[in-house]
Amino acid sequence: MLLPEPLLRSLEGVEGFDREAFQQVHDSGEQVTSIRVNSAKFSILNSQFSISNSIPWTQFGYYLEKRPSFTFDPIFHAGCYYVQEASSMFLEQAISQTTDLSQPLKLLDLCAAPGGKSTHLQSLISPESLLVSNEVIKARAGILKQNIIKWGSSNVIVTNNDPRHFARLESFFDVILVDAPCSGSGLFRRDEAAINEWSVDAVQLCASRQQRILADVLPALKEGGTLIYSTCSYSSEEDEVIGDWLVENMGMENVALKLEEDWGVVETHSPNHQAAGYRFYPDKLKGEGFFLACFRKGGEPEKVKYSSSKPERVSAPEQQVLQRWVKTGGIQFAKHNDRLLALPQNLMESFSILQSALYIQYAGTDIGEIIRDKLIPDHALALSPLLSSELTRTELDYEDAVRFLQRQDIQPNAPKGWQVVTYNGYPLGWINALGNRVNNYYPKELRILKQQNDSGFGK
Repeated sequence: MLLPEPLLRSLEGVEGFDREAFQQVHDSGEQVTSIRVNSAKFSILNSQFSISNSIPWTQFGYYLEKRPSFTFDPIFHAGCYYVQEASSMFLEQAISQTTDLSQPLKLLDLCAAPGGKSTHLQSLISPESLLVSNEVIKARAGILKQNIIKWGSSNVIVTNNDPRHFARLESFFDVILVDAPCSGSGLFRRDEAAINEWSVDAVQLCASRQQRILADVLPALKEGGTLIYSTCSYSSEEDEVIGDWLVENMGMENVALKLEEDWGVVETHSPNHQAAGYRFYPDKLKGEGFFLACFRKGGEPEKVKYSSSKPERVSAPEQQVLQRWVKTGGIQFAKHNDRLLALPQNLMESFSILQSALYIQYAGTDIGEIIRDKLIPDHALALSPLLSSELTRTELDYEDAVRFLQRQDIQPNAPKGWQVVTYNGYPLGWINALGNRVNNYYPKELRILKQQNDSGFGK
């Protein structure tokens, strides 16, 4: 692997950098596969995975001995786990060491697509907390929405906004994560094509954009709140230098984290020694290139009055229809863009505020729509813990489960009417059995398009 010489030269003298070992690990061709489980749905003990080790800086992450064909694993589509790079799961240490996660919090994942860090945060926060997952690029926001739905949580709101729009929400969030767009050198081992896109100019361009993104969003962070900043770049200009800039120009206080020596994570210091950060080198640990640093916003919290836009109410007859389908304890129904949503009751005020300030693409759990006094359920409800346990469930074998996910015809032994199909007990989506045929309601945009090979699953 021909690594850019300007990058290698720029890393000389950076703490933890060993040119020979760094070059060797990139030349080795080694690929590391890791997953993070959805503990609300799934236990790794019940899986067919070949686990090599757990990831030491997270309670949910595991290294796999080999990479299976995740596309043909039904429980992947059920939202039981997320395929994620191990280094980035260090986010768990950043938030757990800087924030009281037992309290109701408001969090923003600013650059959230495709959703790895958002689903991780959702597994860590309390049910009373609110997570806003934002993505500025509309197409990527759609992918983010799909992954949030798969994870099956009702305390997440997906938005599609530019960072500057969050200035309307002054001092609103307790925690803001900025996993900033970067030059991507930390991904070279996983994506060799990224080498051709890297340049010194790209690093400078990204560093300027990172400062602009941070300056735009910091007004939305509450005084005393936590900023977590990360990149998948090795370049100091995008990492430690940004830390200096946050301290010197934006009034942020750097927050140190505790490390275990056997993790292999390297603590680094900025050029002006204003901020410490944490680097992940693939020659020192099982993971890709990654950088993270934490900061606290100074000042005393002030009471801010926000404008709000109350959502359309759900009528009493509509609520009556929903009783059969949804576990209603502690939740409230609302309408948004003609869809029926369910959100925790304690988050309705925040939803009203966000609705007036941002473009909301998805919120809570989409229940579906009522037509002629009958609910046409949404796919999100099937994957949600809000799904009523009284609804009919039909278990599929592996072959039928894959056909269902391909949106092909299946003929399970199913009673008439709407029902959830499951695989190993995990809900996959909806069918409607009409007697002479079964309608498959798996979303067209999610269907498996590839032809099946030997996936290693269902055997």
